Amino acid sequence: MEKGLIHLYTDGACSGNPGAGGYGVVLVCGSLRKELSEGFAVTTNNRMELLAVIKGLEAIKWERADVLVTSDSSYVVKAVSEGWLERWVRNGFVSKGSGRKAEVKNIDLWKALLPLLQKHNVRFEWVKGHNNHPENERCDRLAVAASRRENLLTDTGYNNN
Repeated sequence: MEKGLIHLYTDGACSGNPGAGGYGVVLVCGSLRKELSEGFAVTTNNRMELLAVIKGLEAIKWERADVLVTSDSSYVVKAVSEGWLERWVRNGFVSKGSGRKAEVKNIDLWKALLPLLQKHNVRFEWVKGHNNHPENERCDRLAVAASRRENLLTDTGYNNN
C-alpha cells in the first residue's frame, strides 16, 4: 500500500465542562477511511480535543507517517505549533506566563502525545468549528454521539488533575 499523507480530523465535545464528553476522529489516507469515537462520564472539552488527536495517531499502523491533523481546538493546535508544549516539557510542565507559575493542565495526555509526535511527521492545522467543514462536522457528530452513549467510560486522568 502507498504510504501517502494521512489526514487526521479530530474533535472533542463535552456537555457541561466538566461533564459527559466524547471525541470523534476521522482518518483518511487515499481511498481509505476510518472513524473512531469514545465517550466518558466526566471529563472536559480540552481533554476530549487532546484525546482525539492521541487516539487518531495511535491508530496509524506504520511509523514515520506524514500526518496532517486538522482540529478546531486552538488549545491543541497552538500548544504544538507555537511551541507551548516544548516549553512546558522544558519547565517540568509548569507554565511561566505573565510572571506567575501554574501547573499545566492535562499533563497525562500531553505526555501521551509526545512520543506520538516523535513517531510520526505531524503538522497541525486549525479550522473554525461549526463552520461547514465536512470532516470537522463529522467528528463533532461522532464526539457528541459518543458522549450520549450508555455505560460511558471513566476518564481516570481527569480525576487525577
